[in-house]
Amino acid sequence: QIMSLTTLGMKIFSKMDPEAAHRLAINLLRFGLFPSSKLLSKDPILEQDVFGINFSNPIGLAAGFDKNAEAFEPILALGCGFVEVGSFTPRPQFGNPKPRAFRLLEDEAAISRHGFNNDGLAKGLERLAVRKKQFGLVGINLGINKDSKTPIVDYVDSIIRASAYGDYITVNISSPNTEGLRELQNANNLDCLLKEIYKVKSSTLNDKKVPPILLKVAPDITNKMIEDIINLALKYKIDGLIVGNTTISRPSSLQGHSKNEHGGLSGKPLFELSTKILAQFYILSEGRIILIGSGGVDGVETAYAKIKAGASLIQIYTGLMYHGPELFRIIFDGLGNSLREDGFANIKDAIGVDAHIWH
Repeated sequence: QIMSLTTLGMKIFSKMDPEAAHRLAINLLRFGLFPSSKLLSKDPILEQDVFGINFSNPIGLAAGFDKNAEAFEPILALGCGFVEVGSFTPRPQFGNPKPRAFRLLEDEAAISRHGFNNDGLAKGLERLAVRKKQFGLVGINLGINKDSKTPIVDYVDSIIRASAYGDYITVNISSPNTEGLRELQNANNLDCLLKEIYKVKSSTLNDKKVPPILLKVAPDITNKMIEDIINLALKYKIDGLIVGNTTISRPSSLQGHSKNEHGGLSGKPLFELSTKILAQFYILSEGRIILIGSGGVDGVETAYAKIKAGASLIQIYTGLMYHGPELFRIIFDGLGNSLREDGFANIKDAIGVDAHIWH
């Protein structure tokens, strides 16, 4: 029954304008019209402590879906282990002119150039203020306004403001749709940014500890940049890296008629590139930095491959557009089975075992 409803729903969604379909999905979730997997039985093999937090399962929803923290509780009820809301910018922002989201159906991919459209940090935090912690883990993804003259000050200020509301905070320096943002990944700029973040991390804000802070990086980076990012992340005690954001590259295999639209490409074609970069981060950091694998996860196989390439946790977004909300459940069941079949006692034991294969 649920499956047929979902299949029908997915058919309708795929015919709609992507942004309108996204809005509809958020509204259906808000009003409880999605079947919940609240009864997701715990599976001890998938449970682990990551940067001091207990994750009941490693499957997360990436930022960009629940941009304004409107639906994180019903999303958690679908059976994922954590939801990352945002990106929030200090002030509300309309984003780029529409249309700015495109499906590449033949490729199971998407291209987007939203440009951090959101209701602003204050509104997002207001919605998070009433959340019930027992429903699950929520991370907060932070961006900056496109007219920001002081990106570092803005990030630090947002971290301070968001500290009490999220289980972890992600500093997004890798969206391709805010001009100049990715330049913060370059060593000098990153050093300045992380130095300031480190000051906040080492102070106690009103006796409250700052939650773990992660950086979200792009898959479009060189080995030299990977080494710089690792060195600085270790130097300034960053808690983890999300690898990675969407790509501005365009694999020659793309079929979809929107393949030449500007913006970040996500979905299936991003899997190989993002997993290669993930493995590279794992190898070059010798496993000393916690990695979250994102990009092209669309089932058990790709989720498991990310773990074995070096990810402690994984995130999904575009895969849901093509496989529907039961994707969380499918990966949950399949991942546990795969780990057992391969003789692992816990997911932690599988992290990075195949990283060298991607090298």
